[in-house]
Amino acid sequence: MLLATFWFALMNVCVKMLVHLPTMELVFFRCGIATLICFISLYRAGLDWTGSNRLLLLLRGGFGTLALYLFFYTVQHMPLGTAVTIQYLSPVFTSVFAVFLLREPLRPLQVFSFAVSFGGVLLMKGFDGSVSWTLLTIGVVSAVFSALAYNMVRTLREREHPLVVVLHFQLLGALTGAAFSVFDWRMPAGSDWIFLLLLGIFTQLGQENLTRSLQMENMARVSILNYLGVVYALLFGWMFFDESHGMQEYAGMAMVLAGVVMNFFTTVRKV
Repeated sequence: MLLATFWFALMNVCVKMLVHLPTMELVFFRCGIATLICFISLYRAGLDWTGSNRLLLLLRGGFGTLALYLFFYTVQHMPLGTAVTIQYLSPVFTSVFAVFLLREPLRPLQVFSFAVSFGGVLLMKGFDGSVSWTLLTIGVVSAVFSALAYNMVRTLREREHPLVVVLHFQLLGALTGAAFSVFDWRMPAGSDWIFLLLLGIFTQLGQENLTRSLQMENMARVSILNYLGVVYALLFGWMFFDESHGMQEYAGMAMVLAGVVMNFFTTVRKV
């Protein structure tokens, strides 16, 4: 899980390095490379890529693509640490949607944890002049779509092979990215090609290590390490993009993570 978080953090660095390219173009390259890898894996496993729950697979792919596009947009236009922290609101929304989609109960402590996380977001916004309300809203909406995608994945857990679920997200993302890039294409030049290739490679490495960690160890023990992504984002933002934050912004980030972790452990105890 530590490696998975590290590779995903490097993926975010690649996205920010390509701030001059259209966001949908990045989605196309990111998902296109992953789609090829998924098809190869499915072929080797002898699995049918079409699946049997087409509507749910389409919804998972659609929500995931929207979340990815909006998240990449915030990474390109926000300080890296801020964008990643806001994205970590997705577990909060996942729990909320699970009440309606999966009939899972919601505990009072979870409601309190949601309030803590959103309070942290507002605290960050109040002291970070580089984040407009528009960008903040885009980041939160990205987390909402991520949560909807996660709920679709959980719904498909016993119905489809994981590779099939992943493929439909990557394939729809690649097709959507290609369609939009027709109208807004900028030819990558020089080192852009290197970062685009690394974008796909780091994504795949992250996915492979994430899957292995969840298969080898209890989910509750390793999932919490995923939140080190904020630490990586702050470190890489400082190293590569000369980003800095005030104490109030760090306090806001800490509140977001505290609320998310509180919700996580509440959910684990409930299960």
